[in-house]
Amino acid sequence: MRTIRLIGLLITLFPLVSAAQDTVATAIPAGGWTLEACLEYAKAHNITLNTLRLAKATAGQDVIQAKAAVLPDLAASLSAGVNHIQGVTHPLVGASGSGSVGSSMTLYSGGALRARMAESQLAETSSELDILEAENDLYLQVIQAYNAILLDKETIKYAEDLVATTTQQKTQMEAMYRVGTAARKELVQIEAVLANDQYTLTAARNAERLDKINLKQLLQLPVESDFDIVEPDTSLQPGAIASLESTLETALANRPEVENGKTAVEFAKTGLRIAKAGYLPTVGLNGDIGTGFSNGNGSSLGTQLDRSFYQQVGVSVSIPIFTRQVNKTNTAKADIAVKQAELNLANTELVLSQEVEQAYIAALNAFQQFEAAKGQLAYAEEAYRIAQEELRVETYNSVEFVQQRNTYVQALQAYTQAKYNALLAVDTYEFYRQQRNEYP
Repeated sequence: MRTIRLIGLLITLFPLVSAAQDTVATAIPAGGWTLEACLEYAKAHNITLNTLRLAKATAGQDVIQAKAAVLPDLAASLSAGVNHIQGVTHPLVGASGSGSVGSSMTLYSGGALRARMAESQLAETSSELDILEAENDLYLQVIQAYNAILLDKETIKYAEDLVATTTQQKTQMEAMYRVGTAARKELVQIEAVLANDQYTLTAARNAERLDKINLKQLLQLPVESDFDIVEPDTSLQPGAIASLESTLETALANRPEVENGKTAVEFAKTGLRIAKAGYLPTVGLNGDIGTGFSNGNGSSLGTQLDRSFYQQVGVSVSIPIFTRQVNKTNTAKADIAVKQAELNLANTELVLSQEVEQAYIAALNAFQQFEAAKGQLAYAEEAYRIAQEELRVETYNSVEFVQQRNTYVQALQAYTQAKYNALLAVDTYEFYRQQRNEYP
């Protein structure tokens, strides 16, 4: 019986499992996980971004409400009741009711309603800029994680090549040892080199797995999803570096954190206008129409409704005279908020300028290190080629061969690291040069 139930449960769950697998499969872009595909997927699924989008939607509703505040309202009320009086001869039972429709509208509020409308619109703009800031942060995180995987993949490639080459050298050394032309010590040295190469390959593969997990987390991909980025172009080279002055000018003019700072200043100034409006009178218009009836006054229902029908229109004026320092305190606080927003904007521009300059210096240094590592690798590669040839014709020195090989491996590692450091540094610096409509 338990077996039958288990089979039935598996049959029930199989479509759900298949659907989940299909969902994961459809998440893989047709062209593979390129950098562009990763960025698009991250923007669509990142929880932080989606939370900010909901905040923007809420701000949009606040704008609608603020715009509607200048319109008149309209409300209706109806009431009905039954009256019971314990009379002398018999109880008296009667009914009564009334109905009315009223409306009110603010004619003048010292500009507070218009200021609140502008304030809500600024808040919506700030919400949109918050999304752009988060997208920029996510962009940098994604390209860093993507670049790390590219570095891992190239490291794996050269580690596999080293293992293959060292395996051949070990085979050759074993043959030489068997015929007595090589000492046991020399064979052990090659075996140690091979073990070190295998360790390097294993470490590179583990690093790739960890970096893939990091990128999957940024993309909000399920743990069980099959994930791998598009095979990198190993001939990729870092491009030219633009001037610091032009990049800084573009960044200060287009970066969302600067625009958000300017929006915050305008928001604070709007708050100051609202606070100052508290000193001014408020003028309102109101009107009501209504009627009522009671079956105990001897008149018919129609007559009562007609005779009780009333209309009322009025104007109300509220003039603040003494507010126990409320208006004065609100105005002072709002003025402080304006000054604080201006300081925050100045600090944002300063921090951004420092970030751009640091990115510029990092790009220059990384590019120079890449050029130096490229030249170093060329010399080390040629020396290692000669040492390999000497080993092949058995005119080698085992100590010198291992030294040349270690020098080549170190130069290759330095070159690979320098290349991807330069690619990341240049891309990061170029990111500050993007125009407002070019943001990811």
